[in-house]
Amino acid sequence: HVQLVESGGGSVQAGGSLRLSCAAAGDDVSNYCMGWFRQAPGKEREKVAAIFINGGSTDYADSVKGRFTISRDNAKNTAYLQMDSLQPEDTAMYYCAITRSAPAFYGGSWHFPEQREYNYWGQGTQVTVS
Repeated sequence: HVQLVESGGGSVQAGGSLRLSCAAAGDDVSNYCMGWFRQAPGKEREKVAAIFINGGSTDYADSVKGRFTISRDNAKNTAYLQMDSLQPEDTAMYYCAITRSAPAFYGGSWHFPEQREYNYWGQGTQVTVS
């Protein structure tokens, strides 16, 4: 059973930065797809970013492209989400999740696993931007 623990959330002013970490325990997750999701009050949970194995394949929501960067350190069993130019609309609970499902390449682009395919979830870390 894999356990995921997020950290790094907090309160920042608009334009600021935060770096979230997701540490995995209980299994070697180097072959898992790791993703970051967020849920704002009154809204559905949405995918923010995802990364597969060595980082050669990444995926971002349009709303965060150019501002957020996902990365991973397989030696540390940890994924990161660097968030720059934060805006009030980025305020949400951020969750880390993993899945054994792999991205598929077709139609000229990578297609990452759907949210429902993620098997293990962390408890979340709050990000508040004012």
